[in-house]
Amino acid sequence: MLSNSEIATQTETRPIAEIASRLGVDEQDLIPYGRQIAKVSIDALKRPRTRAGKGHLILVSATTPTSAGEGKTTTSIGLGQAFGRLDESVCIALREPSLGPCLGVKGGATGGGYSQIVPVDRINLHFTGDFHAITTANNLISAMIDNHIYHGNDLNIDPRMVAWRRCMDMNDRSLRKIVLGLGGKFQGIPREGGFDITAASEIMAILCLANDMDDLRARLDRILVGSSYDGQAIYLSSLNITDALLALLRDAVHPNLVQTLEGTPVFMHGGPFANIAHGCNSVFATRMAMHYADWAITEAGFGFDLGAEKFFDIKCRSAGLDPDAVVLVTTIRALKLHGGKSKDNLEQPDCEAVRGGLENLDKHIESVLLFGKQPVVALNRFHADTDEEIKLVAERAEQHGVRFAESRHFAEGGDGATELARQVMKSVSDNKPFRPLYDLDIPVVEKVRKVCTKMYGADEVAFTKDAEKDLKRIEELGMDKLPICIAKAPSSLSDNPLLHGRPRDFMVTVRNFQVNAGAGFLVVLTGEIMRMPGLPKVPLATKVEYREDGTIVGVG
Repeated sequence: MLSNSEIATQTETRPIAEIASRLGVDEQDLIPYGRQIAKVSIDALKRPRTRAGKGHLILVSATTPTSAGEGKTTTSIGLGQAFGRLDESVCIALREPSLGPCLGVKGGATGGGYSQIVPVDRINLHFTGDFHAITTANNLISAMIDNHIYHGNDLNIDPRMVAWRRCMDMNDRSLRKIVLGLGGKFQGIPREGGFDITAASEIMAILCLANDMDDLRARLDRILVGSSYDGQAIYLSSLNITDALLALLRDAVHPNLVQTLEGTPVFMHGGPFANIAHGCNSVFATRMAMHYADWAITEAGFGFDLGAEKFFDIKCRSAGLDPDAVVLVTTIRALKLHGGKSKDNLEQPDCEAVRGGLENLDKHIESVLLFGKQPVVALNRFHADTDEEIKLVAERAEQHGVRFAESRHFAEGGDGATELARQVMKSVSDNKPFRPLYDLDIPVVEKVRKVCTKMYGADEVAFTKDAEKDLKRIEELGMDKLPICIAKAPSSLSDNPLLHGRPRDFMVTVRNFQVNAGAGFLVVLTGEIMRMPGLPKVPLATKVEYREDGTIVGVG
């Protein structure tokens, strides 16, 4: 069997200018980054849509992630290729990969097998520099805050109340909490600080939620950077650097255009994680895909409880989007793990373990229904799966009254996902306009309880003393009407990463709230979740191979 890298390097791809032309992108809107990558100017969204009707939006999500893998991104890619095989107009919109997970434990974000996005190495390593631009913009704010305090502090900023943190696109646990300004009076003002990973930066969220450049400017201006000694909120607009930030983000705002192995166009843009941020690609990229194709396929990170909930309650509200279909991806391997089977024995047939794990699928189907949508359950088939095991999943989907399709896109590319594509197209008539999980006017505490009880299945929510202090400050700032973005362990429906399947009789603990006024949501930190991941004992970086001809292996 060929490796992902071998499949990618042996597949001949088309020039990106040809992909853009077939998509209908005007030459004046194409910004080439070599032969295989280009950006498409956001001005293209102002051009008349060349196709009749509107672009249907398909949301792909998944059951709770496991170490066995669900293949949400691979399914999104294979589904897009399948639409192409059926001669449908299609475009995919996905997030960009982050270097930290790519070189840490998760690996790249370009799919696998015969459902990959190319060029794999360039996309997973630096790509077009968007993450660098976001990191630089974020850290300019940090530098300006400390510089302002050092040079007289006209804004009366309380160094103990600075809310803005530095960021970098790498997993580095040692930088989570640090002390700044040590070394004497010429080295700055000593204070506590720390780093988040770039995917968790509010600049990332702002770029991904902005509707246009005016909206981007307004969101940057609204960033809460800290408080004064007398408790007054201080916003970014007071630092007079919004134009400098826009200059740094000038190129990063344009979505990146690449292609799948079968030449399906893909916009990859933005990369917030769903466990610590809102988990969706940019509004610019999503709208671009809908603008140029009849079928736009996007995904929401991790399980439906994290990424898809935020997709609906944050992104759809903010951008006026509403998916016409929802795909819920699962695997026999993952269901076995949820059913209690050891990771070392997943290739052994075990219908009882599958039955035990189906409770996790049940909860996610119920969660999709809460938003007024009817999911298509997509079974991402692995070579060791048996027909008897797959039949159990199909029967469970039927019991819920939702559609089901087995997909073999990893091994067969678009041809292996055509039945899934047909079911998705049929499902459009099953769906109603989405309804948010909570109303924005209810108290923040009730919003959190709604998500935790309805989406996760928790019995109750506990708030620490620090969280209660944060809530009081949020009310003082008049920001209690914002939607919430819960940061939670992705490997469980609960806030305990070790609870698999469908946990019951559990409590979610909220330890802190953070105000992302520019992004337009409140971050709710639960359990032990960190906004700066760490590297595993044996990081994937140790497996990357650089060859004499310049080929890079091990980043896909």
